[in-house]
Amino acid sequence: MDLLTLLIWFSSLAFVYFGISCFYSDFIISEFVRYNLAKYRRATGYLQLLGAVGLLFGLYFNAIVVVCASTGLFLLMLAGFIVRLKIRDNFIKSSPAFIFAGLNLYIAFKAFYTYF
Repeated sequence: MDLLTLLIWFSSLAFVYFGISCFYSDFIISEFVRYNLAKYRRATGYLQLLGAVGLLFGLYFNAIVVVCASTGLFLLMLAGFIVRLKIRDNFIKSSPAFIFAGLNLYIAFKAFYTYF
């Protein structure tokens, strides 16, 4: 298994977990209330699940889907990072969003240059 495949699987499984958590985790639900974005919680969960499925589908069937899904997850996590900074969370609390944004940006570029 090469590094790109490993990172795609890691990101996909993480976003399946995060996406499902948006619907059932009391902690995540309270975090969206704290961000003053409670009405976007379900949409965020669906987008995370869609991105996760897109990464895996694209890995095995169509590489352009990997690029699109990872770019979408990058944008979602970049927005999450900006929201965290805007509500004055420190960098440590904001770092998961930053790390997953960077990871998915790397996946998008690496997939693009590997497959196209």
